[in-house]
Amino acid sequence: MSGQSILQGIEQKDIIAVLGRGSEFEGKLTFEGALRIDGKFSGEIFSDGTLIIGDSAMVKAEVSVASVVIQGQITGNIKAPNCIELHSSAHLVGNIFTPTLSVEKGAVFEGNSVMENGRHAPREASPPPPPTVHRDPGRRAG
Repeated sequence: MSGQSILQGIEQKDIIAVLGRGSEFEGKLTFEGALRIDGKFSGEIFSDGTLIIGDSAMVKAEVSVASVVIQGQITGNIKAPNCIELHSSAHLVGNIFTPTLSVEKGAVFEGNSVMENGRHAPREASPPPPPTVHRDPGRRAG
């Protein structure tokens, strides 16, 4: 991400839908492109696009999208094969699975993170070598 927010690459016209302040929705949500939530949502969210959780949003969902920008509150697990950004106003309770995680000072994250995919994939630990025993051939045991 080279220090640049996903939001800097998204123009207003690129956001195909907005769940605005004061609105509430429950169910399964799929979309293409970019979607912004500023209201309340509970359920499931699936997409190959970008999800923006605005600073007034309250989301309770299992999320599987390409990229996520979090400025508001979300409870649930997130899988994002591109990246996840937690801005300073973000509050995330849940586990995340992503190769790239950006966390601004002030963000709250309660959960576990798994850095997966590509060069950040977890590697299996190799077992340690067996201990080496050195014996002095000139000494007798005993």
